[in-house]
Amino acid sequence: MEKTLTPGINHIEFWVSDLFAAMKFYNSFLTLIGWKQISGASFSNGAMVIYFVERKNDIKTASLGMRHLCFQAVEKKQVDQVYDALAAEGAAFIRGPIAMPYSEQYYTVDFYDPDGQILEVAYTPYATLG
Repeated sequence: MEKTLTPGINHIEFWVSDLFAAMKFYNSFLTLIGWKQISGASFSNGAMVIYFVERKNDIKTASLGMRHLCFQAVEKKQVDQVYDALAAEGAAFIRGPIAMPYSEQYYTVDFYDPDGQILEVAYTPYATLG
């Protein structure tokens, strides 16, 4: 029986300088917002997968491309829980937790992963798509 596919993102692959550090960091907050670690180098939310590939000798450079990746929190308190967990890990924050005027009750925290990727966890109950 063939599976019905819908448009969307199939997977995301992060290149990281230290796989162990990346997995520890991402595990510290992804599990708080409903993701599960499914292998030594990946997480899933049941609809998509994030893979991590260690690239120890690569040098990060400034380039055009994705600015940041935002993860959806389904409860406002999850944003605060993510902040607390990342603060305990010594993460570098850009802003938040803070309410933003993008939509009613938009509540976010923005931060860097260990390799300097910009990430966000946001609660957006009234944001519209499109």
